[in-house]
Amino acid sequence: MSKAINKVAYKPVGVLLGITAGMLAGAVFRQVWKVTAGDGEAPSATDEDRGWGEILAAAALQGAIFAVVRAAVDRGGAVGVRRLTGRWPD
Repeated sequence: MSKAINKVAYKPVGVLLGITAGMLAGAVFRQVWKVTAGDGEAPSATDEDRGWGEILAAAALQGAIFAVVRAAVDRGGAVGVRRLTGRWPD
């Protein structure tokens, strides 16, 4: 399989993995926030009753969790594709 075909063939897999990673990261973040903050729901940036520190901490935690989950899912997907096709996706 040529590089161009390999890239095009992996594109839909990458999109599905991205959606899955986003959903998984959201679920992980909600659980981590519940445990660490003792609060059922993370603050929204426009939540008038929450302070800057809490809002920025929640955003930083959410971003870090999303990045780690996305990297893990992308890497796992690439390893899976290589196992199935013998080639690393580009």
